[in-house]
Amino acid sequence: MLTVSNLSVQFGKRVLFDEVNAKFGGSNCYGIIGANGAGKSTFLKIMTGKMEPTSGHVHLEAGKRMSVLEQDHNAHDKDTVLETVLKGNKPLHKLKSEIDALYADYTDENAEKIGELQVLFEEMDGWNADSAAASLLSNLGIGEEYHYTLMEDMDNKLKVRVLLAQALFGNPDVLIMDEPTNDLDYETINWLENFLANYENTVIVVSHDRHFLDAVCTNIADIDFGKVNQYSGNYTFWYESSQLAARQRQQANKKAEEKKKELQEFIARFSANVAKSKQATSRKKMIEKLDISEIKPSSRRYPAIIFDRDREAGDQILNVEKLTGSVDGEVLFKDINLNVAKGDKIILYSKDSRATSLFYDIINGKTKADSGEFQWGVTTTQSYLPVDNSEYFDTDMNLVDWLRQYAQTEEEREEVFLRGFLGKMIFSGEEALKSARVLSGGEKVRCMLSRMMMKRANVLMVDEPTNHLDLESIQAFNNSLKNFKGTVLLTTHDHEFAQTVGNRVVELTPNGVIDRYSTFEDYMDDKKIKELRQKMYNS
Repeated sequence: MLTVSNLSVQFGKRVLFDEVNAKFGGSNCYGIIGANGAGKSTFLKIMTGKMEPTSGHVHLEAGKRMSVLEQDHNAHDKDTVLETVLKGNKPLHKLKSEIDALYADYTDENAEKIGELQVLFEEMDGWNADSAAASLLSNLGIGEEYHYTLMEDMDNKLKVRVLLAQALFGNPDVLIMDEPTNDLDYETINWLENFLANYENTVIVVSHDRHFLDAVCTNIADIDFGKVNQYSGNYTFWYESSQLAARQRQQANKKAEEKKKELQEFIARFSANVAKSKQATSRKKMIEKLDISEIKPSSRRYPAIIFDRDREAGDQILNVEKLTGSVDGEVLFKDINLNVAKGDKIILYSKDSRATSLFYDIINGKTKADSGEFQWGVTTTQSYLPVDNSEYFDTDMNLVDWLRQYAQTEEEREEVFLRGFLGKMIFSGEEALKSARVLSGGEKVRCMLSRMMMKRANVLMVDEPTNHLDLESIQAFNNSLKNFKGTVLLTTHDHEFAQTVGNRVVELTPNGVIDRYSTFEDYMDDKKIKELRQKMYNS
């Protein structure tokens, strides 16, 4: 059990946390959520002892071990991969180091001490530590050929997996992870979801990946108004119940019996869809006990992302013939043939993210293909959200003037209109006069979305849209693309985004294209497609 008691954190006059009390324990997984600036990372730092609160304290039950997923990818550069994982169990690693040191300076006097330590080592299952660490690494896609490689020689994406193995090693009683899915591919995230859904101990996680939160969380800890409020259920359950609570508070004239019926139907629907794991039964019981009055009003603000079209496109959207693209002589995709139909919402995917970004750049005229051609339908208008938007913000213009560049009508060029538009995208008051050059990553994406909305195109192209966005903006953006009546080409590492928006998957490989009308999950889980994908990347 990890207990937070009377926790307060204050920076100058700003109070981040005010007398917070919370408990984390059992075989539960707690998703820590909150708007940007609410204090999620600060809360984790305090719980892991990396930061001291202004007042209050955090207590880990005696004899229990906490493990933390490290964010510093270079912390173990001088260690081998296997040694890095073994360091995840600090008591065991310390004991092993003591034994090794005594053996290195072996004398008759310390022989007895070695024997005593080896008994403890055996009690901690130390003799199986190397094989357990190796097995964990293999499950995460780090083969034996890497186990004795120095961390400084590992690709950064593989480093993330090693640090994940380090955090999981030795079955810690409390496992704390900050954005664990960053830089992980679909297969590794899927493995981690299954692992954590069946994990017997306590997990505390911060993540912007809604599918991940839904797959692993039994509880949500919402940071808002300087407090931490805990609820049963996963992220979607919290989100939907908070929306229901807000609606019910506004329905002053609605009868209590009608509200109760609505609540019962809501809980029944979610109870029938709990995750298939060992925790499903207890999760169902927690959900059924929920009182909607427990869900408190939120300070969150959701941007108003709505994509309209000036005109409806005809049947011909985009035709691509034998398109090949490379970077520095390396072929990223070859002989791509693709016909995009009206109403398609395509998940454009590749194991190499450079391939999808290059493809977007080519069909948007930003760069030339090695060979092949493409043609847009004459009735199409396109709008593009690139993964790298830096070129758009190399200016000292304020946001009102910045957005005015993309206005389509005289009315839209008026300051009143532009300020109102920016206000809906959470740039209120003086924020609308900020220089475009000093914006944060999330603010830049919200500006780029404003630019896209102003264009009112009937074809949207979106490359990694969730980068830098908070959960509120991600949710609003996701809903807007689901409701959009035009054509979408979308590349994203956000599983929920891909699954709920796409009706077709197009995968670019160095040896051609795989093209299926399918949901993203069905595509990735199809055995025949898995075999074909392996062939396309390896041949």
